[in-house]
Amino acid sequence: MIDALHTHRPRIVVIGGGTGLPVILKNLKNRHVDIAAIVTVADDGGSSGILRNYINVVPPGDIRNVMVALSDLPQLELDLFQYRFKSSDQFFAGHAIGNLIIAALSEKRGGIFDAVQILSKMMKVDGHIYPAANEPLELNAEFSDGTQMSGESEITAAGKLIKRVWVETNDDSHKPEAVQQVVDAIMNADQIVLGPGSLFTSILPNLMIENVGDALKRTTADIVYICNIMTQKGETENFTEADHVRVLNQHLGMNFINTVLVNMKEVPPAYIDHKKWNEVSQPVKHDFAGLRAMGCRVISADFLELKDRGAFHNGQEVADELLNLIGRSPDEE
Repeated sequence: MIDALHTHRPRIVVIGGGTGLPVILKNLKNRHVDIAAIVTVADDGGSSGILRNYINVVPPGDIRNVMVALSDLPQLELDLFQYRFKSSDQFFAGHAIGNLIIAALSEKRGGIFDAVQILSKMMKVDGHIYPAANEPLELNAEFSDGTQMSGESEITAAGKLIKRVWVETNDDSHKPEAVQQVVDAIMNADQIVLGPGSLFTSILPNLMIENVGDALKRTTADIVYICNIMTQKGETENFTEADHVRVLNQHLGMNFINTVLVNMKEVPPAYIDHKKWNEVSQPVKHDFAGLRAMGCRVISADFLELKDRGAFHNGQEVADELLNLIGRSPDEE
């Protein structure tokens, strides 16, 4: 299998959303791999949420950040695409220019998928960016107490233990569905990467699209989960790595995660600014026995990067390990 991989650019599919996804993609770029990013369309916060409410487009924020991570445009042009208007600009307050461009092109083309493919060419994207669906989806959750709630922001703010999540279309007239290119990317991949990112609100919304979940259960690719370094307020308090994987497996009804990347570097408690990063609380607890009981191969190493008084994944170290897993040297051109 390794020899076969060296005859083509290994196909790596990265699925998720939020701030973790662009970090991994940026460090996989220019590493002689064929990258496809499948990005959540269930975000309802910030500029993305405002645009969604006003003109009913797929929230563009995560897609914008992924596009910048994979773009070969000069930095000045990327900075302009990322520029967010100041609060004093009342009409445009808080909006990123890139969000407005994506929203405009989506409206012009009648959907987010074709818009992103066109803009990817304009942005000189090295790889493929696939919105998980061609329409906005609404995230729903059932909590351990039996109550239910809709909306990503509301779910995480509820402060309850999440039992399960699912996605619905805006008018609930049909089931959410990914376009065929998304399914084909999963089925043709050599490696599929989930995370890092919010378990219930960035990763699972993609998997809860029925034909995406089915493809993940059928693919022969190695499915790698990058476990979060820190627990997340409103989602994964007191979780172990095995708890994360157990939730993923339960949502798809089978043990489909093959490999788990686990950070072993200790996070200095005094370094974390809990007020600034109020979504994190404590390091995710280790449970190697629990992971192996679900059939997971565990890769434990120092994947930690401390910056801005928070704990994050070191994108280069993670990318190096992903390349090692598919039998390619990180230094190989």
